[in-house]
Order: sequence, then C-alpha cells, then structure tokens
Amino acid sequence: MSLVAGSYERFIWGFKLKTLKHTQTLTLTPLFSFPSHLSPIKAVAVAGSAAVSGGADDTIKIYDLSTSSEIGTLTDHSASVTALSFFTPPSLSFPRNLLSASDDGAVCIYDADPFVHLKTVSAHKKGINDLSVHPSGKLALTVGRDSCLAMLNLVRGRRSFYCRLGREASIVKFDLGGDKFFMVMDEKVSVHESEDARLVLELENQKRVLCAAPGTNGLLFTGGEDRNVTAWDTASGKVAYCIEDAHSARVKGIVVLSKSDGVSADDDPYLVASASSDGIIRVWDVRMATKEKPNPLAEANTKSRLTCLAGSSLKCECWVCLIYCYFSLLFVLHRILFHSWKC
Repeated sequence: MSLVAGSYERFIWGFKLKTLKHTQTLTLTPLFSFPSHLSPIKAVAVAGSAAVSGGADDTIKIYDLSTSSEIGTLTDHSASVTALSFFTPPSLSFPRNLLSASDDGAVCIYDADPFVHLKTVSAHKKGINDLSVHPSGKLALTVGRDSCLAMLNLVRGRRSFYCRLGREASIVKFDLGGDKFFMVMDEKVSVHESEDARLVLELENQKRVLCAAPGTNGLLFTGGEDRNVTAWDTASGKVAYCIEDAHSARVKGIVVLSKSDGVSADDDPYLVASASSDGIIRVWDVRMATKEKPNPLAEANTKSRLTCLAGSSLKCECWVCLIYCYFSLLFVLHRILFHSWKC
C-alpha cells in the first residue's frame, strides 16, 4: 500500500506501508520527499503505481511509485490545479484516464497510457473545488465556487448537466458502487441518488468537514476541523463509529484501504489513513474504533503543513507495467524519429 501527501511548502511525500518481520507490526516507510512544485500543492491522486500532484503553479507532476521518481509534467491548465481523479477499470491495476480541475473552471481529460491530453471542458464559471469520476468511467461530477453542480459526459467529452445549489459545495464523491454521491457544504454532508440527484438524507457534523472518502457497506469517512475521523452509515444517517481526537490539528485528508501489501488476506485489517495540517500521517484499524482511545497502527511526521492525501492498495501487476513501459517507449521513439525526420 502506498500513500502520497502534498504540502503547503511545495513538498510531495511518498510512503509505503509495510509489515515488519517477526513483530507483524505496520510501519510507514518513506519512499521520497522533494519540492516538486513551485507553489503549494493542492491535490494528489494515486492509482496502482502511478501518482500525480497538482499545484498553484498551474502544473501537474507525474510520479512512478515503483521507482520513487518524478517522470513528467503536464502543463495544459492556465490556473491552479485544484482537484485530481483517476479512472481505473476493475480488471486493471493501472489507470486508464486522469481528470484534473482548475481554478478557472476547466476540466482536462487525459489518456493515462501514456499521459496524453485529450480534451479540455469548461465546466464552471468560477474555480472548481472538487471532482469525482463515476466507477463506470462514463461521467464525472464537479462542484465549484459558483455554487453549482456540473455533470460531465466523458464519452462525448462535454458538459451534460449544470445546476445551481444555493450554497457552495467543497467536496463531491461517488460511493464505491456509483449508486449514490455525496456533497459537502461546510459542516453538512448531503447524500443523493446518482440516477436523478434526489436528496436521500443529510449528515450533520459539529464542525466543518474538510475531507471525505467512501468505504464499503455504505460507510462514508469524514474528517475536518473537529480533528476526528468519523464513519457515517449513509443508510440511516447516523454515526457508525468515530475516532475522536485522531489528530491534534484539523484533518486534511482521508484514504480508505481494504487491502494492504504485506498483510495476509485472511486477517487483513480495515485500514484508514488520515493526514492533518500539522504534518502527521496516521494509519488506523477502524475495528478498534469502539475502544475509548485506539492507537494508530503506523505514524509518520513530515514536519510540514499537509494539504491533501491519496493512496492505493492495489498491487501492481507485472504484465501491466511491462505493457505500459513498452508503449511508452514506442511513443517516445516515435516522437524522436518524427522530429528527426521533420528537421
């Protein structure tokens, strides 16, 4: 399992969650850390061995987690990159597409094999706060500072729906099955049917929600200014369980992982990783949330102001990596030969 975090100080942080031999305890092993952007990092995304980060310098950086290196830069945005999301088909461990949103209301669609810009769609009149891709890969939702919700048809590459919400939403997420989606407006989380956007119920948090991640069995994990990691039952609208005071500062990122490298499938714990603005990343076994004060399974201190967190529990298939490297090499050779002949 890999975790990637971005910081206000322009640093990107990569970690690998491993099991220590003999002790069977988990530890976050550093993979890399370096100033990858010229301005603060606002969004990160991970799928398999691929990771990306978007910053206030209008660029997207691409990383290969298997080699712990930066492998490219995308410069198709003309404003700060505010949200990133991969689409990975269920049969593959490497993403097929990457979507990115920016502070000027635009969404860029990329082919992730290799990273080639396909189209730019104007989704909002103002900056986009968040985006989420449906598990089918056919559509995506975005929310922006214009207090509107937009739906993108990814098959045709255009905006197909646009409506005013009345209040500005900061987060939008599909559930794992794609039947429902969630929107966050300050301390309130609304649950909607994906088919017709009908409001199902609302979740009332005590303080502002800053991050959210869907889990299995209809759970939604949230974190924010209350410094807690809360699991909501979206069927009843009640709190399933809560890790109180999970951090000493506000929670800025949550990642839900059900499978981890180095842990057998029989006793695989249900893992949730959280990151706070004080630079601490912690990994929790949520089965221990019923205890008065559960202890994190692993912890890392980046000593920076973290702004976002992403992770992947998918193991990289060797044949997928070989195919990806093969076509990437062909693409590079084609570009070199083409430019040589053109000259």
